[in-house]
Amino acid sequence: MSRLKKIFAGCFLAFLALAGATKVSGQDEPQQQQPQQPPESAPSPAGHSTPIPAMDSDIQDNNPNQGNQVQPDDTPLTGMLSPTLGAPEVTHSYWVAGLQYSSSVQTTGFGSSGWFAYNYFGGNFSLLEAGSHSKFVVNYTGGGYFDTGGGGFGSFQGVSLAQSFKFRRWSFQIADSFSYLPQSSYGFGGGTNLGTPGVGGSTGTTLPGINNGYLPNQSVYGGLGPEYNNTGVIQGTYALSSRSSITASAAYGILHFIDPGFVDTDSIYAGFGYSYVLSPKDTIGIVYNFGSYHFPGDPQAFGDQIVSLAYSRKITGRLALSLYGGPQYTSYRVPIGTATNQLGGYASASLSYALENGGLSVSYSHGLSGGGGLLTGSTLDQVYGGATRKLTRIWEGHVNFGYAHNAAIGSTAIIGNPNYFYNTNYASWYIGGGLNRPFGRYMTFGVAYTASISTYNLNGACPGTTCGPASNSLYQTVTANIQWHTRPFVLH
Repeated sequence: MSRLKKIFAGCFLAFLALAGATKVSGQDEPQQQQPQQPPESAPSPAGHSTPIPAMDSDIQDNNPNQGNQVQPDDTPLTGMLSPTLGAPEVTHSYWVAGLQYSSSVQTTGFGSSGWFAYNYFGGNFSLLEAGSHSKFVVNYTGGGYFDTGGGGFGSFQGVSLAQSFKFRRWSFQIADSFSYLPQSSYGFGGGTNLGTPGVGGSTGTTLPGINNGYLPNQSVYGGLGPEYNNTGVIQGTYALSSRSSITASAAYGILHFIDPGFVDTDSIYAGFGYSYVLSPKDTIGIVYNFGSYHFPGDPQAFGDQIVSLAYSRKITGRLALSLYGGPQYTSYRVPIGTATNQLGGYASASLSYALENGGLSVSYSHGLSGGGGLLTGSTLDQVYGGATRKLTRIWEGHVNFGYAHNAAIGSTAIIGNPNYFYNTNYASWYIGGGLNRPFGRYMTFGVAYTASISTYNLNGACPGTTCGPASNSLYQTVTANIQWHTRPFVLH
């Protein structure tokens, strides 16, 4: 645990140090097109980096940054961060803190009908510090838990941070996402605020998320035990003209497990891209990315190179679409069979769309990954989606789903019999829904249900049969979450 504390403390202190640099000087920014004003009743859709919108107008009035305009998203197309629908106009810097309690009742899986419960007690914190050429954002959730399934007591942490600087031609973005959880983050929290760092609601802060292709692969549900992960991204963009720009980016990610028997992953990425603005809404680009996957204690390592074409369409407050695709070349440090490399394809897509009384978001990715803790590298296909809808003046409903398929890279011979080979595949599904509502200005309540299925299959090349049977396990989770927060404290 000392290693975990050092990693978390280092990330947190480093980004707090950056907050002190928010009031930097620079040249005047170029004149920008006026952002479009979204419909007043259209909240931002659900997503990994977007807080659940408050439905009560009294709560909306409590947001120190509540205004009539949404600032356009300026996340570069050829970087490693995901676009947003935009952010509220910043009129004040502020911070807000809160407390929360969640009870998560789950089945034990593996064909068992037993149930056990996790009880979470924690605090939340959100900070927005804005200067004339910079912005610093923090969302944090953490505390302790105890469970009735024999796991005893433990702690959980989640923090997302972002720092941006913008000058006349240059812009820089730094982002970091960290979590320490008692189980896989795949579907964790069931759509309630338990699985999202920060206070959430209208007083929460909005920051761009890290593209799924650069996050540690945690798409195998159930039974993996406590884990921690961290992903940091830094990128810089230089405007060559009013329409064209270049972006250089880098990222480092870790996925480590507390219990033995699982595959830890360290990943490094670097990229360079060129983008061209076709119109105020449409942008195209080309990007080169290099990735490297290492597995502590294992001699195997993978390197991959991707050249992809990119396209995005943005309508402030309404639509954010990005598409990527191209060839992917993968090399192996240790040959798999007789192969030392393979040529495949890479694809990624994300969509956020705001509706009059809600919104939706969906993302898809295909390519090389770290293996999710059970495989030494894998070819991953994954889909995430979610939708929110305003049911009444105060009640909001939401649904969410996910699917991930991890296929082992190459085939492995069974020890002692070179005539028998197997290729392992893991698939995980989850689908759920729930309700959220505020109580007064400072309290919110949410309840959600999630069903998850994990399946593995040993596809064998054995004489006359398969090397192993398929197996699956169903997990069901009911989560109730109640959260209280202070009024926002304006800094300036």
